[in-house]
Amino acid sequence: MKRMNRRDFLKRSLGTLAGVALGTGLDLPEAFAQRRPVKQGPIKIGGQAILSGPLGGYGNFMKMGAQLAVEEINTKGGIAGSQTEIEFRDEELKPDVAVKNARYFVDNWGADFLIGCDASSVGLAVGQVMPELNKVLIITHAATEKINEDLVYKKGIKQVFRISVPVYQDGIAAAIIAKDFPVKRWAAISPDYEYGYTTWKMFRETLKKFRPDVEFIAEAWAKFGTVDFGPHIGAVMPKEPEGIFTTEWGGEAITLIKQAKLFGVFDKAKAWMNPMGAAMDVLEGLGAEYPLGLWISCRYWFLYPDTRENRAFVQRFQKRWNRYPHYVSETGYSAVYAIKTAVEKAGTLETSEVIKALEGLSLDTPAGKRVFRREDHQAIYEVPWGQTAEDKKYPFRILRPLKVIPANDYYRQPPFA
Repeated sequence: MKRMNRRDFLKRSLGTLAGVALGTGLDLPEAFAQRRPVKQGPIKIGGQAILSGPLGGYGNFMKMGAQLAVEEINTKGGIAGSQTEIEFRDEELKPDVAVKNARYFVDNWGADFLIGCDASSVGLAVGQVMPELNKVLIITHAATEKINEDLVYKKGIKQVFRISVPVYQDGIAAAIIAKDFPVKRWAAISPDYEYGYTTWKMFRETLKKFRPDVEFIAEAWAKFGTVDFGPHIGAVMPKEPEGIFTTEWGGEAITLIKQAKLFGVFDKAKAWMNPMGAAMDVLEGLGAEYPLGLWISCRYWFLYPDTRENRAFVQRFQKRWNRYPHYVSETGYSAVYAIKTAVEKAGTLETSEVIKALEGLSLDTPAGKRVFRREDHQAIYEVPWGQTAEDKKYPFRILRPLKVIPANDYYRQPPFA
């Protein structure tokens, strides 16, 4: 029998001790108890968002949030002992471009995870190729209910998760708030694509249940890239609506509001609701020009919830980027931390095991506690609505007062009729 030298003896003895301790719960020095890194090289995350054109600010804000998370995680030892690397590509709001990006990330760059997707059409297109690519995709923006209800729940595409609130916030929660307005006649000025039509439908159906007396008297649909909303405003205002509902976002929301002011819309209508009106690019873009008293929301608002975790996140984000976080900054940031939590829970990068770790996962995030539903992989959390108000602390409007609808009151539940 070969005699062991001192180094071999110590190595075998410490390995045995570590194995026994890990099996019994005995505390050991960290160096003994640590698992090996789940990957020798960096864990790679491929992100895509709109990085060009009038809505390009969305992608840049998302990059800031995700990059901040990667930097924090790497400073603290990485994900399960492995460093993390992230790369971004422009989706251009085009499904074919987004699918090419996803294939590049997985097949060429070697991505372990994918995050992002701004447009609903992009989220749906990329989601449908995820079984082939067999990597986990965490959607940080695209809001269509068809992602969680159809792709995941009905078609069983388990690789897709969404960390941002879906159109339930935009249409259903909006209607629950609007039911208390002294408004009977509603009109819509919204985008001429999936998002605009779905939210308006949810708003109408939900509001009608609470208020059978309401009327929906006019609709105007603006093509993507609209810079002149005069014809759309002119199409609905002669019908004398008391409330205007819009889901215009980014630069187009800014343009619509400025032109609506010129046409005197806010002097004539009693209510204005925009689920995307509290996005940071809109708040900053309008500044003091934003009319007061409008009802707006988004998918995370930087002053809610008033928790230590959220305040610390806002401070770190400001220190790193000299900006206030956009909602896609928070969802990008939290998506990276969701990956870290799931990988460390699973102890592997194996997609099937990471999916199991994400299903039902409860995650403390700046936006509050999120839980990924097992049935449809939709993250459950609450976002406030509020009215535009002035606050001398900020160079833009804030939300005051706030109204927060409990998630169970407006998230559609599986099975989805």
